[in-house]
Amino acid sequence: MVQTADHPTRAAPAEVVLGRYRLVRRLGAGGFGVVWLAHDERLDRAVAVKRVPMHDPATAARAEREAIAAARLSHPAIVALYEAGRDDEAVYLVSELVRGRTLAELMEDGELSDRDVLRVGVALCDALAHAHKRGVIHRDVKPGNVIVPDHPNEGAGVVKLTDFGIARVVGDDALTLTGDVVGTLAYMAPEQAEGREVDASADLYALALVVYEALSGVNPVRGRGAASTARRVGARLPPLGRLRRDLDPTLCAALDRAVLPRPEQRARLGDLRAALADALPRADDAQGTIAGSPLEGLGGPVARAPVRPRARLLAGLGAGALTAAAVAWLGPHPPLQPLAAGPLAALAVAALPRLGWLAAAGAVLAWLLGGSVGLAGVAALVAVAAVPTVLLLRSAPTLWSVPAAAPVLGVAGLAGAWPALAGQAARPWSRAALGALGFWWLALAEALTGDRLALGATPGTAARPAWEASAAGALQHAVWPLLSGGALAVAALWAAAAIVLPILVRGRAFALDLVGATVWAAGLGSASQALVATLHWNGGAPSMRGLVAGAVAAGGLAVAAQASRGGA
Repeated sequence: MVQTADHPTRAAPAEVVLGRYRLVRRLGAGGFGVVWLAHDERLDRAVAVKRVPMHDPATAARAEREAIAAARLSHPAIVALYEAGRDDEAVYLVSELVRGRTLAELMEDGELSDRDVLRVGVALCDALAHAHKRGVIHRDVKPGNVIVPDHPNEGAGVVKLTDFGIARVVGDDALTLTGDVVGTLAYMAPEQAEGREVDASADLYALALVVYEALSGVNPVRGRGAASTARRVGARLPPLGRLRRDLDPTLCAALDRAVLPRPEQRARLGDLRAALADALPRADDAQGTIAGSPLEGLGGPVARAPVRPRARLLAGLGAGALTAAAVAWLGPHPPLQPLAAGPLAALAVAALPRLGWLAAAGAVLAWLLGGSVGLAGVAALVAVAAVPTVLLLRSAPTLWSVPAAAPVLGVAGLAGAWPALAGQAARPWSRAALGALGFWWLALAEALTGDRLALGATPGTAARPAWEASAAGALQHAVWPLLSGGALAVAALWAAAAIVLPILVRGRAFALDLVGATVWAAGLGSASQALVATLHWNGGAPSMRGLVAGAVAAGGLAVAAQASRGGA
């Protein structure tokens, strides 16, 4: 029974049921009945009362079956049943009151981190294992039947599984005849949708699909309507790793196996729990898109999720190459030669991605600001590149060196291909940030080198000798013209293109990917040309170097990136 307190409705004045429960206000409806907030006048406590009218014998029988099923269970992750009774009008189920929001609401609002989702999954595995051991099959596991308490640290548990209204008790007479389909279609195991007798593997399927949806943001079974959803039930679902390329491959494999169409092919509930628990310490703990993660802090302080070894290695290599290039080209008299500074930075970032990168950047700034070098203006440009990167990608330190690839593409005349690389990041915000930061680094590199890598230096930008020794001069003659010249509109376009790319190129079929990448690249090229045409620099619109070649390369990179992951 759903017990969230949204949109309460007052009950009839002084209505008391079963001789002791005074109904206060309506909380919601679910599982063939209406749930009320009530006051237990005998024990002076708040409870939830589910009222099921007696006018439908079948519905009343379901309520009694729910009471029988719930009475067998006593687990921190299952809503506790206190009492069941009836009068001439209805059957009443009295349970603990859980103040919180449903998992469906939290998922819709984007308030759960990956770590939250895995923690919820582990708790639900334990709840279902407890139920299955006592012969109870839930048969309606879905986000709307999972409540996340407002105060989970106060003994309420991480989550509460509720609504056993269509549960099946093993060994009892079947609650429904063969062929009678009960449950929620979008989360229903194929054998349950066909009306066959189900066992614990049906709950496993539904739970895995809930976790799949919470991690990917999509339920692949749900269609536009009931008929569309029914056609998808029983189909093999797309691998989770295609939608979330940053997730632990072992976790993705465990969830993919748990949602296989044939029940005999699925893993056991314990296998899924082990995979969830194993991935939990490494899961992303970034805040949700709307608010902070409501489960953060459960079980005491949790250390920041460690970065995977491969990501550490790639981050170290990127930082090493960037540091070596900076030492070689930004100024004279470096304290270390590039072949020494690069490996040191690589080792530091591989060991401690966040602190190592900040230490390497700080060392470069200290060198540029030193008395023997005196390049305060160059140091200012380095800081102007580094600070937005750290702020926009603060939860992804392994990506902090990646925007440096945009100027490299610009040197090759392929700057327009950068959004395709930025679009390979797993999260929309990371893709958008990388798309914009790539153009930002590219524009700063043009001001620093005087070379035309994409649009060229904006009007009002002075040559490096005029400002390299003064931070104020660099801000006035290199950074401000870039901010005021309108070129940053291209950064916004690249950010949008990076966000959209995975929607059009999804790795499901090569032909579809090719068409999607072609449409995306053509749109990017046309939009870039149209946007640049609105700029008026020195009496005319600038042109983007390598616009056509960059768009063609972007489309090819998009398809190749999917193929390299085992996609279409």
